[in-house]
Amino acid sequence: MNPLGVFSNNILVAALSAWWISQSAKVPLTYFKSRRWDWSLLFRISPGGMPSAHSAMVAAAAHAVGLYIGYNTATFATAFVLAVIVIYDARGVRLQAGKHARIINLMTPERDEPLQEVIGHTPKEAFVGVLVGIATAQFVWLVWR
Repeated sequence: MNPLGVFSNNILVAALSAWWISQSAKVPLTYFKSRRWDWSLLFRISPGGMPSAHSAMVAAAAHAVGLYIGYNTATFATAFVLAVIVIYDARGVRLQAGKHARIINLMTPERDEPLQEVIGHTPKEAFVGVLVGIATAQFVWLVWR
C-alpha cells in the first residue's frame, strides 16, 4: 500500500486544500484586525474566525463528491447532509456556546482558566467558508480530472 496514495484521492485533496486555504487566510485577516501576527493559526485547528475552515472543508468534500461521483448518488446525499450538520453546528450551536462562555467569564472573573469564547462562526464566516470550499473543489476538479 502506497502511503502517498491518499494524494490521488481528489475528493480528499479538495477538502484538505480548502481547510488549508481557509486556515491560512486567518493569519493575515487576524493581523489586519489585531495588528499582530499569529502564526500558530497555521498549525492548530482553531475554532472560530474568518473564514470557517470547517465549513470550507465539508463544502469542498460534498461538492467534490458531486463532481467526481455524481450529484444523484447516495454518496453525495451523505456528504451533503453531513456538511449541513457541520455548518449548522459551527454557525449555531458553537456560536451560542461561545456567547455563553463570554457571560460565564464575566460572571466569574476569579476563574484560573477562563472559558474559550470564540468557538463558533458568524453566518458570514460560515458562508465565506462554504464559498472557499466550493471554489477549491471546482479548481481541483478542473485541474486534476
